[in-house]
Amino acid sequence: MKKTLLFTFILAGMFSANAQSYLGFYHDNYAGVQGVLFNPASIVDSRFKTDINLISFSSSVSNDMYGVNFFDVFKDGYDFDTQAKKSFSNANKVNLNMDIMGPSFMFNIAPKHSLAIFTRARSVVNVIDINGNVINELSKDNKNNFDYSIGSPNAVGNSWGEIGISYAAVLYQQGQHFLKGGITAKYLQGIANYHFQGDNVSVKYNENVLLPQNSTYTTTGTAVYGSSQDFSTNSNIDIDSKSNGFGVDLGLVYEWRPDFDASGKDINSLKYLNKYKLRFGFALTDLGSMMYDKGVRNNYNLNKTITQDDFDNADNFDQFLKDNYSPTVVNGAVKSKLPTAIHADVDWNIHNKFYVNLNGDFSVVSKTILNQSSIANRVSLTPRYESKWFSFYVPVSYMDVNKQTQVGVGLRTGVFFIGSGSVLSNAISNNSRAADFYLGVKIPVYQKKAKDKDGDGVLDKDDECPKVAGPAENNGCPWPDTDADGTLDKDDACLNEAGPLENKGCPWKDSDGDTLLDNVDECPQTAGPVENKGCPWPDTDADGTLDKDDKCPTVAGPVENFGCPVVKRKEIKEEVTKKINEYSKTILFDTGKATIKAESFASLDAIVTVLNEYETAEFRIEGHTDSSGVKAKNLKLSEDRAASVKNYLVSKGIKEDRLTSEGFGSAKPIASNKTVEGRNLNRRVEINLVK
Repeated sequence: MKKTLLFTFILAGMFSANAQSYLGFYHDNYAGVQGVLFNPASIVDSRFKTDINLISFSSSVSNDMYGVNFFDVFKDGYDFDTQAKKSFSNANKVNLNMDIMGPSFMFNIAPKHSLAIFTRARSVVNVIDINGNVINELSKDNKNNFDYSIGSPNAVGNSWGEIGISYAAVLYQQGQHFLKGGITAKYLQGIANYHFQGDNVSVKYNENVLLPQNSTYTTTGTAVYGSSQDFSTNSNIDIDSKSNGFGVDLGLVYEWRPDFDASGKDINSLKYLNKYKLRFGFALTDLGSMMYDKGVRNNYNLNKTITQDDFDNADNFDQFLKDNYSPTVVNGAVKSKLPTAIHADVDWNIHNKFYVNLNGDFSVVSKTILNQSSIANRVSLTPRYESKWFSFYVPVSYMDVNKQTQVGVGLRTGVFFIGSGSVLSNAISNNSRAADFYLGVKIPVYQKKAKDKDGDGVLDKDDECPKVAGPAENNGCPWPDTDADGTLDKDDACLNEAGPLENKGCPWKDSDGDTLLDNVDECPQTAGPVENKGCPWPDTDADGTLDKDDKCPTVAGPVENFGCPVVKRKEIKEEVTKKINEYSKTILFDTGKATIKAESFASLDAIVTVLNEYETAEFRIEGHTDSSGVKAKNLKLSEDRAASVKNYLVSKGIKEDRLTSEGFGSAKPIASNKTVEGRNLNRRVEINLVK
C-alpha cells in the first residue's frame, strides 16, 4: 500500500454519500415515491394517482478533518495534502453513503389506502474516533518520526440492496384533524461489508534515513477486523444469495387543516389540493440487519514492529494484516446492522404555495458497536415554493460530523429533479467539509382536479344541482322557502304561513289576549298592561296598593299613605332641637372650603346619636357665611358646607330622605358683620326640624 492503511480506507469513501439523501426534496408534497424512504405514511392522501421513479441517485460526504474549496479540487495541480485545511484531533469522524433508487412506483388502492414498491441500492461508510494526526503523518511520502495513540477507532463500510413494499392508510379524519400512518417491509440483499474496531491502538514511526525501506512502524493494541468474504484470497465481490436480512420502517403524519373541515366537505375527493396549515411527521427507519453467510472475522494482536517495505508491498488491507500480524479466527457469520434513525419534521404552509420545513434526522444506535452503521445527526430548515409542475427549495442544515452549516438549492420540474444540500455554501467557502448531490427522473401521474361547477363545495359527481349552489346536507341543492318569509323550509315550522326566523318561520301569537304579541310579552300566558310588558302589576305586601304606586312594597299600609303603615311621630322637645344646634355651632371647616375639620367629628357623631332617637323626624341643614368677600362665592360655599354635613350624617346611617341641605350665604346673619365676633357667629351651620 503506497500511502497508508487507514488513509486509503477513508479517502476511498470520499466518493460515496452521506446517509440522509435528497435533502430538501423529500419534504415536498410532490416528492412522490421518494418520500416513502423517509416516512412510509407520506404516500397516502398524496397528490398522485401514481408516481413512477425510473432512476434517482443521491450522494454526499462529510468529515471533520479536511476542508477544501471544491472548485479548486478540480483544478490541475491541486495538492490535497498541502492545500486542504486540516482540523485534526484524537477523535475525528467521517460519515459516507451512496443511495441509488431503481425502478419504483406508488399508487392508490382505495381513497384512504396506498401502496409503494421500490428497489434501492445503498452504501454506507462510518469512521469514528480516528486520530487525525496519524492520518496526516501516514499520508506523507517523507515522514518524520512520530508516536501517536490512535485509541479505539471504529469503522464500518456496508453495501446492500433493498426491495421494499410500503402500505399507508388514513387512521383518523375528524373536523380539522387528519392522521395517517404507514409501514415498510424490506428484503435486504447483502453485497459487501468491511468492519474494523481497535482497542488501545498506537503507532510509532522511526525513520531510517540511510535505508528508508527499513524505516519501522511499531504498533500496539488489539483489533477486530471482518468482512463479508475473504478478500485476501478473492478481491472480487461475490454476491451470496444467502447473505440477506429484513428491515422495517414505521411512520406517522398528522395534519392540521383549519380551512378543510372534514365534516363539511368531501375531503377524500380533494386529493389534488394541499389541505394542511401545519404538518407533523415522525418516522423510525431502518430497523433490521443482514447476515453475511460467508463472512470472516479475525482478532489481531497488533504488538509488533514492521518495516516500511512490509507496508508498501501489501496489495490490500486484508493481505497486509494477514502477512504481518497473527490472526485469531472468530467463527460464525458476520451480522451487519442497519443505520436505524428517527426522522421528525414540521411543515408550515405559510401562504398559498409557500412553505417552510424544519427537519431533524437523528441516529438512535450506538456508534461504538462493532459493525453498526449509522447516519449523521442533522437539523435542517428549508423554505420552498411548490406547485404541480415546479418546486424550488433552499435547505439550510447543520450536521454533527463536520460541525458546519450548509446551504443548498434544488428544483423539481415535473419529470426531473436535481439538487444539493451544500452547493451554495461550497461555492463561497474555502473550508468545506461536506458535499452532496442528487438527481432523478420519474413519471408522475397527478390527481385530477375534481369538478364543482357551482362552487358550493359539493363535487359535481355528488351534486344533485350541479349548476346551482347549495349545501352539502341537501346534496348540493339550495333549500326552498315555500312561504317566502326568509326562513328556509328545513327550519320553518309553518311552511305555508309567513313568520319571522326567530319564531321558526311562524307568525307570533297573543296567547293571553292582552294586545302584546308573545315575542315581546314577558308574561305570554297571563294578561297584563302594555306598560308592564304584558305582565300584571304585583302587590307584594297585598295591601291593595300595587307595587308601582307603593312606597313601602314589602310592608302593608293604607292607600292614602301610599301603601306605607302610619307611624306616629315621636315628638321632639324644644330642648332637643336646641341641643342639636349647640352641637352644630361647633362644626368647623377649613378656611374658604367645605372640608370638615377632624375636631368636628365628635360633635357630628353626637348629632347622629340624637337623630337616631327620632327615626321619622326630618331635618333641614342650613349653611351661612358672613358678608366678607364676593356674595356669589359665599352662597356657593354655604351650600357646599351644608351638603358636606348632610353627606357625613348619611355616611353614619341617617336615611338620606330625612335630610335636606340648603345654603343662604350671608343673607341671614344673627350678629353684626362689622365686628370680628359678629362675623364668627354668622359663619355657622344650623340643623332645624322640618315642621
